Amino acid sequence: MNSNTRVLVQGITGKEGSFHTSMMLKYGTKVVAGVSPGKGGSQVNGVPVYDTVQEATKEHEIDASIIFVPAKFASDAVYEAVDAGVKLIVVITEHIPVVEVAKFVRYAKVRGSRVIGPNCPGLVVPGESLLGILPSKYFKKGSIGIVSRSGTLTYEVSHLVGDIGQSTVIGIGGDPIVGTSLQDVVIEFDSDEHTEAIVIIGEIGGTMEEKVAQMKRDGKIRKSIVGYIAGLTAPKEKRMGHAGAVVYMGMGTFESKVESFKRANIPVANTPYEIRDILTKIIRK
Repeated sequence: MNSNTRVLVQGITGKEGSFHTSMMLKYGTKVVAGVSPGKGGSQVNGVPVYDTVQEATKEHEIDASIIFVPAKFASDAVYEAVDAGVKLIVVITEHIPVVEVAKFVRYAKVRGSRVIGPNCPGLVVPGESLLGILPSKYFKKGSIGIVSRSGTLTYEVSHLVGDIGQSTVIGIGGDPIVGTSLQDVVIEFDSDEHTEAIVIIGEIGGTMEEKVAQMKRDGKIRKSIVGYIAGLTAPKEKRMGHAGAVVYMGMGTFESKVESFKRANIPVANTPYEIRDILTKIIRK
């Protein structure tokens, strides 16, 4: 994604869709069209609205779509974007049933579209384009790639490393199934010429962090990584808020993730504030 990325907003006439469209436009994102069934022919913040994605793609070149559609209809919105040939689809919507997510993630992958989310804050390339609900004031152009499973921690860590700046910041979402994994993003950052080092903001549950650590141990990732895992004080055996906070046979715990990172020589920050100090040392080297 860059300053030339042409964006479609699905659900643009809703409260969240219209508000965040205005924020994205203010940041400089090239929002060229919106979709809201039954509202075709109207405008939101000067952006033309169409009844279907197919109609929008006939009138505009679309590179990416962002979905603000309620959970009941969000899956249909993803299918519609994929069938129209949209290659990057960011799903902000939360509370989509896991079975539906699994189906549309697979459908998109087979047809060559990348899904980010659901239940995610989106992504931003500082100084170029913002696609999501990320608060723009926390981001500054630089060389650190940040990928996060947490929404709020994404903003906090970005703010803390603001003097170094970020190449791209991506929130992948906290659901048990997501369209783009930590591993996927780390691989992209590793080959990105604008990214000097990578920050992973993980959390308890799932096994993505352990898989990234194994990739690093196997030599598949060349760039330096700094890790932070949320959930140190989470009560044992207690169901936590995030849908993805599920432990699998000894993997997915705070301890297993930290240990996996350490075995891969990935430094782990004890607090978000330590991330900046570790990054500074890496960049100096």
